[in-house]
Amino acid sequence: MAAQGNPGMAACGGIFRNSDADFLVAFSVNLGVSTALHSELIAAMVVIEIAHVKNWHNLWLETDSMLVFLAFKYAKIVPWSLRNRWNNCLFLLSMFNFNFSHIYRDGNHCADQVANLGLTLPSYSWFNSVPPQVIVEFGRNKT
Repeated sequence: MAAQGNPGMAACGGIFRNSDADFLVAFSVNLGVSTALHSELIAAMVVIEIAHVKNWHNLWLETDSMLVFLAFKYAKIVPWSLRNRWNNCLFLLSMFNFNFSHIYRDGNHCADQVANLGLTLPSYSWFNSVPPQVIVEFGRNKT
């Protein structure tokens, strides 16, 4: 998640990797004006929705947001405006082999850079290869 204020201009993004940490795809979404919590939750929901569409039913989601981590355990902390979509995603996860973990921000440079890209893009962007702005950090993060 990238934000310029809370609320402020915000974007989210994520990178999908296989079990060997090889790049699969990435996405970035410009969310316009949003709060940090909305942005983090939307990122998690987009990840789940993409995995479902791609039939990737083995999913390990890493987040640097403790609130998103807690939302998987206590769905009532999700704001009402996102609750229906969140509940739909939780239903999808019932068909997955799903794990999630919290990592500290320092360990999430690649996803942060992809999210920052979203601030410069008009809306939803899809990457079938590592975006050039992320390639150095991606290589460093893989080793």
